[in-house]
Amino acid sequence: QLQASGGGLVQAGGSLRVSCAASGRTFSSGAVGWFRQAPGKEREFAAALRWRDGSTTYLDSLKGRFTLSRDNAKNTAYLQMKNLRPEDTGVYYCAAVDRSTRTITSALWSAGTYEFWGQGTQVTVSS
Repeated sequence: QLQASGGGLVQAGGSLRVSCAASGRTFSSGAVGWFRQAPGKEREFAAALRWRDGSTTYLDSLKGRFTLSRDNAKNTAYLQMKNLRPEDTGVYYCAAVDRSTRTITSALWSAGTYEFWGQGTQVTVSS
């Protein structure tokens, strides 16, 4: 139900946009989140967006470089990444939850909040 796409190889300082397309249902009452997992490390929260009003929350180190947005007509969320760094390398996973009760910030940062997960897309930033 979630399809992540748009990853690739980019040089440090470059930009990429990854997409998360939902099919079969909408998440209008909930949120979409992005998590990432670097080689040898645990999966970590990157960003999340509340679908109803478009409000967002980001990992501190990503503020100002990553922007999460949505397109209601396409039922798709976009994570625009700029000024990428080698430490941004990893597999990026999108996830979604369709419950308004799980959209407080602390919940959005937790992987356990999300009901649906995409397959992940590889982002590689070379130095």
